Amino acid sequence: MKKLWLLLFPLLLSACAQQPVTCVCESPANNTAHSGSSRPAVPAKDREAFEKLIQYFATQVKKEWGDDDYMVASKHHYVKYIDGYRTRAHIDFDKGKIWVSTVARYQPEARLKNAIIETLLMPSDPSKVDLFSDKKVVVSGKPFLLGQVVDHDGKPIEWQWRANRFAEFLLANKLTMKQLKKGHAYYVEIDMVQDHLSQREYQYAHLIREASRRYQIDEDLIYAIIKTESSFNPYAVSHAGAYGLMQVIPKTAGADVFKLVKNRNDIPTRDYLFDPANNIDTGAAYFHILKNRYLRDVSNPTTKHYSMISAYNGGTGGVLSTFDSDRKQAMRELNAMSPTQVYNALTTEHPKAEARRYLQKVLYFQKEFNAGNL
Repeated sequence: MKKLWLLLFPLLLSACAQQPVTCVCESPANNTAHSGSSRPAVPAKDREAFEKLIQYFATQVKKEWGDDDYMVASKHHYVKYIDGYRTRAHIDFDKGKIWVSTVARYQPEARLKNAIIETLLMPSDPSKVDLFSDKKVVVSGKPFLLGQVVDHDGKPIEWQWRANRFAEFLLANKLTMKQLKKGHAYYVEIDMVQDHLSQREYQYAHLIREASRRYQIDEDLIYAIIKTESSFNPYAVSHAGAYGLMQVIPKTAGADVFKLVKNRNDIPTRDYLFDPANNIDTGAAYFHILKNRYLRDVSNPTTKHYSMISAYNGGTGGVLSTFDSDRKQAMRELNAMSPTQVYNALTTEHPKAEARRYLQKVLYFQKEFNAGNL
């Protein structure tokens, strides 16, 4: 959390509506994946502009909090600054904890109260919240955290008056001070409900079912990918420039889906991918491409399943390079192995350590999903 994650390239293209599956699958691509692609790299001028934006953001935060207490949003962590970067909300979706803190010297309790209310009532649409500025959170619609947090009376927090009352309770009973290198911070800690993950899963269950039917991708696989990638955090962002629940990268997987499934020549915007319905649709569509295009020559269904999961994280090229540097020979080697042998190779010999762990995690969460639905 103290590293500067590089993400959020400015995209100014318009979003598109969901369309039926029309995947062009005549010939396999050279190398296209969730985290790597044969597509051109981001232009240098775009990278430079983006790096300047991030440097400015980091400078403003560190000016108030110092280097040691610098935090930024990531896949499993929501981090939002307001109030001249002096006040922030931090949600750890894995631990089920929320911290609202301020280093403001003037009226810190009033600033905390405002931030607590904004956090409790934050919108379900991530495109409405700018994670990389100090703009206020505009409260609108059904709160994203509804059901994931309850007040001191055990009641869900949907309305302003209840959030206001809970904020007052927290400040009166839970306010804590922490010493920082640059001074001190005041904060409150809020526990999410025990089944907070299930509450988030429930929000997107219908979208997962629809995408599963639309693209003929197993529902348990989509579920497991979302849990692995973001812990069902729709605000998720990553150092690789991926967005949303299924962590789709616009210029690689997103571009492939637009071209091969949506019949478009542009790429999805950040706001498009922050929309949960679009994100799940795009992630599932990319699995459709992996299954029917890039890995269509994998003969064994179980082996193909393992290969698809690994390719979603480390690229089709990463899967094949596990077996041979020559792609055609790699496919022959892969098809000559049993599913168990392929699994062992992908979890011990894949060139990327993250991809080796990734396959194990996703398969574990698939089993967990199926056990819960028996």
